[in-house]
Amino acid sequence: MTSMPTPLQATVQGHGVYLFASDSGEHAGWLNAALGQLGQVTTVALDERALNEHIQATAPRSVFLDFSGTQALHSTRLATSLRRDWPELLLIGTGHANEANTTLSALRAGVDDFLDLDGPTSEALPVLQDLMARRQGQRASPQTKGCTVALLGARAGLGVSTLACNLTALLQAQRTAAQVRTPGRAAHRQGVALLDLGLPARDNLLYLGLKSEFSFVDGVQNLHRLDTTLLQTALAQHDCGAAVLPLPANLAQIREISHVESVSLIQRLTEFFDVQVADLGGFSSVDFVAHVARGADKIWVVCDQSIGGIVSTAALLHELRDHDVNLQQVSLVVNKFEPFVNLTALDIANQLGLPLAHVLPARASALLAASCQGQLLARTAAKDPYVTAVGQMARSLMPLIDGSVPPDGADFPNRTPRMAQMLNKWIHRR
Repeated sequence: MTSMPTPLQATVQGHGVYLFASDSGEHAGWLNAALGQLGQVTTVALDERALNEHIQATAPRSVFLDFSGTQALHSTRLATSLRRDWPELLLIGTGHANEANTTLSALRAGVDDFLDLDGPTSEALPVLQDLMARRQGQRASPQTKGCTVALLGARAGLGVSTLACNLTALLQAQRTAAQVRTPGRAAHRQGVALLDLGLPARDNLLYLGLKSEFSFVDGVQNLHRLDTTLLQTALAQHDCGAAVLPLPANLAQIREISHVESVSLIQRLTEFFDVQVADLGGFSSVDFVAHVARGADKIWVVCDQSIGGIVSTAALLHELRDHDVNLQQVSLVVNKFEPFVNLTALDIANQLGLPLAHVLPARASALLAASCQGQLLARTAAKDPYVTAVGQMARSLMPLIDGSVPPDGADFPNRTPRMAQMLNKWIHRR
């Protein structure tokens, strides 16, 4: 990796050097008019070797890339190589905002900001000042990390997404009510983020009544330029105050990113949010789930009372162990619990070899009624037994934020009936 010849400056005063990769003389004239008083603007061909030579020789304060018309493809490739070789360098895209997908293409290519060539030249100075100030601030102020809660489910239908949405809303409400502020926490820290990473894809968006053009893949590809402003404008926001980051609508885009890059994004987001709830229910790639779980502060595996659910969960735990996940950090949440069934939550926990963390009652009708109204049960029925149980889960997470004492866990009867013995045979038969 090539290191920057000189540090970036916090202001745009003086006679700095700025490079503009473009084949358009007209566009170069616009940028010269915008930045000429600030320093020297040098136009460079859209060629990787030529651009690298100019960067090495001049130590520019920033590089502008022209994404207008047919230059977009070349600039995208240049942005990728510049991010690899000059990770500290500010990249600013230029182009015509009225051209379809030009701005989005530039941001997805990895630029730090975008200038509309049809706009006033006076816009350039504030953009540079803001970017340089943020860059220097990021270096000067180390961030206090937030925490990540991973909700795992062996297959679809166990209620992980419903739990993730209600848990997120209740956790955001508790955080807001308590006005949690850990000493030393950054002033721009936000509350709760829901990572909608389970399958079926984007179910959390559906349950929350939200739409999002910005996806988890976009987040990975813009990892270097994440800041509070981007997160507040790009991420979908529920009216409870929580942010939501989903998988892309086209799941084929997931192949464009690696598991390591995905985990890097999740870790980066802990600098901006107190808590991230990662819905990984039904995700088919155990390798990805294991990567996320290894970096999580809390891991809850969700299972119901069905034989299929228990057997699938046992298989998932076996695979997680094979992927070096410490199962001593994993605890069980029994969902859709029916007390009249001759199989207790503790029986299930014993069969799976996990400590029992929480039990959520079966409330299918109430959850369906709320969903049909486009609402979360947590927002419409605060005293519902399901909401009460999920609220206890949320309270148990507060110590991860403010260091308070966790609430006492429920006391469950310790008994193992014949049904549990039958399940033990099912599990070990796999």
